[in-house]
Amino acid sequence: MHAQPSQKYQPFPPVNLKDRQWPNAVISQPPVWLSTDLRDGNQSLFEPMDADKKMRMFKMLCQIGFKEIEVAFPSASQTDFNFVRTLIEQDHIPADVTIEVLTQAREHLIRRTMESVRGARRVIVHIYNATSPTFREVVFNMSREEVKAMAVDSVRLVKTLAAEMPETEVIMQYSPETFTATELEFAKEVCDAVTDAWDATPQRKVIINCPATVEVATPNIYADQIEWMHRHLARRDSVILSLHPHNDRGSAVAATELGMMAGADRVEGCLFGHGERTGNVDLVTVALNMYTQGVHPGLDFSDMNAVGRTVEECTQIDIHPRHPYAGDLVFTAFSGSHQDAIKKGFASQQEDARWNVPYLPIDPKDLGRSYDSIIRVNSQSGKGGVAYLMESQYGVVMPRRLQVEFSGVVQQFTDAHGSEVTAKDIWQLFNRTYIEPAAPFSFKDYQLQSEEGGQAIRMTVEVDGVATILSGHGNGPVDAAIHALQGIGVFAQVRSFEERSIGASASAGEASACAFVEVVCAGKVCYGVGINPDIVTASIEAIISGINRSGLVLTAIAKTA
Repeated sequence: MHAQPSQKYQPFPPVNLKDRQWPNAVISQPPVWLSTDLRDGNQSLFEPMDADKKMRMFKMLCQIGFKEIEVAFPSASQTDFNFVRTLIEQDHIPADVTIEVLTQAREHLIRRTMESVRGARRVIVHIYNATSPTFREVVFNMSREEVKAMAVDSVRLVKTLAAEMPETEVIMQYSPETFTATELEFAKEVCDAVTDAWDATPQRKVIINCPATVEVATPNIYADQIEWMHRHLARRDSVILSLHPHNDRGSAVAATELGMMAGADRVEGCLFGHGERTGNVDLVTVALNMYTQGVHPGLDFSDMNAVGRTVEECTQIDIHPRHPYAGDLVFTAFSGSHQDAIKKGFASQQEDARWNVPYLPIDPKDLGRSYDSIIRVNSQSGKGGVAYLMESQYGVVMPRRLQVEFSGVVQQFTDAHGSEVTAKDIWQLFNRTYIEPAAPFSFKDYQLQSEEGGQAIRMTVEVDGVATILSGHGNGPVDAAIHALQGIGVFAQVRSFEERSIGASASAGEASACAFVEVVCAGKVCYGVGINPDIVTASIEAIISGINRSGLVLTAIAKTA
């Protein structure tokens, strides 16, 4: 960028609203939602949806809970006109859903639009014309009065045509297009004239939609503009004040939330922010932001994966993997410190308690997402992620010091391979490291009997394929096995011993017991692991595993054998 911005661009002027109330407001209830995925979202696609995809999307929007859906720009194409007729004639519109159609403030387009909705039970007819100085002076070459007259004449025409369709309840919506770049006093003047022309009442309200057709300022400016309109519009009790933010500055979600705090009653947007240029406001994000604050949005995203796949297939636009709430990686942590905190959070989270898991502002289960993909491991990961996958996927709850030791093994593997490792990769690495280490020392079987003061063990081991029978005595089977190993010159000390059940249905197989033994041999500390349905067998296998993992001990074993 070579130009000086101060010479080419000017900051948007602030709104004179010294006693603004929105900064202290709290969103406590959902707005009226309108999805414009089938119109604004659709017209922005490289390949617009065909009739089948539009119908699939329409039905999904109804299932999610949208009560108002902008379905088409019927005067713009025969395809859109036919789609509206199909919805009406084939009775696809649920009784509690109102469709909306859009038209410019031009007589022949309005007549075509009204023809498309004939026979509908209830329909919102959305009229718009641009009102900002740039459009008045550059695009239309019209005065303020001419622009206002265009809006008023259009509304009167809709009112006349609606009277010829008594079977259809027609609701008026008007948008001063480019509202955010229009002088507030003039925007109010046009909107008040529309309200008067429609003869709006509290029982027959008009929708006044204030679009950020192009986002031209910071979200607080939009909030000021909305609060100003909220406080100054005539017949406010007969007006539904609506938002339609675009995302040119990347602030549409914030602008929407602040606009709601400023007095708006209704929000228009697309599920994942589709729309022209950078898109409309992302309704999924706005709705679920509310949900995380304890306010149910009235929309059902309990099967987020299905919603996302449907939108991707209909629009042929992929949802970004880090998209809030819906992306494939949004609940995935690779960072070691994040993984450790999440693992601890899950461990302490009570089922009916307030959600309080680090790094997860929403419970993935509320969106129909499993916990399987929350923690994934690559070279940036630490012990927490490895431990979580071992526990969640294979039922193996490792002692903390083993977590540290094994995470080092995984780190070496990821550094060498330079990519993400799956839970299956980690399990195979765990087996190679602890369960089936490549070593000459192996355990075959044992007999255990009680004796005065403890237990005696007789066990068979192999050293380089040669079977050896060893006997020992101790205060328990582990202690007895340690003493028996001294018969072949293996002197080991058990520093810690833990045993845990991993369940017959665990992915590790039919094993039901897991033993962890921290052994010391010739000054070296190693962990060994044994998994077997029999806990004594698992314990002895864990001892042998730890001994095999000590290179110093392996030399001594080989000499003894």
